[in-house]
Amino acid sequence: MATASSTPKRHRKRLRSRIIVSFALFGTALTALFAAAAIFLRSYLEEGLIGDTLERELQAYAEAWYREQETGKPEFFRFSKIDGRTVGPNRFANQPFEWQRLPNGVHRVTETRAEGVVTYKLAVRKDQGVWFFLTYDITEEERGRALLVTLLGVTVAFFSLLALAIGVWSSSRVMAPVAELARRLEGISRRGRHEPLSPHFADDEVGQLAHALDDYAGQLTALVERDREFNSDVSHELRTPLAVIQTTTELLLASPEMSAKMAERVKRIERAAKQSTELIAALLLLSRSERQGPQDGEESDVAKVAAEVVEAHQPQIGRKPITLQLLVSAHPQVAAPEAVIAVVLNNLIGNAVKYTREGEIRVSVDEEAVIVEDTGPGLGADANALFERHVRGDSSAGTSGAGLGLAIVRRLCDLYGWRVTLEARPEGGARAALHFH
Repeated sequence: MATASSTPKRHRKRLRSRIIVSFALFGTALTALFAAAAIFLRSYLEEGLIGDTLERELQAYAEAWYREQETGKPEFFRFSKIDGRTVGPNRFANQPFEWQRLPNGVHRVTETRAEGVVTYKLAVRKDQGVWFFLTYDITEEERGRALLVTLLGVTVAFFSLLALAIGVWSSSRVMAPVAELARRLEGISRRGRHEPLSPHFADDEVGQLAHALDDYAGQLTALVERDREFNSDVSHELRTPLAVIQTTTELLLASPEMSAKMAERVKRIERAAKQSTELIAALLLLSRSERQGPQDGEESDVAKVAAEVVEAHQPQIGRKPITLQLLVSAHPQVAAPEAVIAVVLNNLIGNAVKYTREGEIRVSVDEEAVIVEDTGPGLGADANALFERHVRGDSSAGTSGAGLGLAIVRRLCDLYGWRVTLEARPEGGARAALHFH
């Protein structure tokens, strides 16, 4: 049984999955961006407002302290959550060591105290001989920020799930007509009969696609019907003159007045007519993609067909120093018309006769296959390419042909489940094998 070479299919995502993933990613990205912007703006505004306020308060505090030193009149300050300290000469050591190292400006400081971790803003101004410090406790603000981050994280997760749910719902609505179209196309493929698709869909993009598929299917159906009618007509019209030729050659061969040389020529005409009839039958099967066996359950004798084909090619050798021999070790029976087997063997043996200039051509028939070996010029690197249409080998220069014979052989083998191979022989020449199992 012929086996087609299988290549691994690349993983393809379903269109519905793409829609769902797109919705989920869009919802998550949009919500996360909003949350990040909210956290950034809150931090930016807090840092800016608190820092500016502390710097202004520290400026006013220092100016008031200097006025108090000049006038001797005490001045009172009302700070909200702000603790002010003034440090004169020889008292710097009484302040925290970290404060002493800080330059002028506003700094963020975290300390661990008995009541817990405390975070505050520290404004520093160091004048000649006098240092000023203002602190602003932001512990509650830090807790509020942490709570905001948590809430925003929960919000992002919620809206991501919501976007996923919307994606699932919308994809089912969007993909429903596409899935219905695919289901109907699959049903048409199974039944092998086209039914109109456009009446089942609305006048939208999917409906337009269904209408286009109906038009295309109609064109293909008409084309196939024309091809079938043409093939049937050609087959019928060609068989009639071929039958006349065969009948006439039989009558001529039965004439006692026919000379031996003339009889040989008439036999060549008879064989050519028979080959043409077989080729027409095989091509008609290919055009219909029909696998047909002998009538009444009979099977064809491969060895018998091979002997007839070898005998038909003997005259083609002519004066070339070639020996064409048939070796039969078994008589395999195949459920296929003799015409099909003859067309395949005609091409394989005919190629060997055409390209071999001297030596021998050996046709071996066993229980599993028919093997054709020759001592011709051999094959190129890619022997499988010779089974493509209009592809000829490097050694075909100077010979006639359209490069269709082996392509017909491959199609017939695929139709009947056979396997044909073509390879170069190590000792020179080519080896073609037709396997029936």
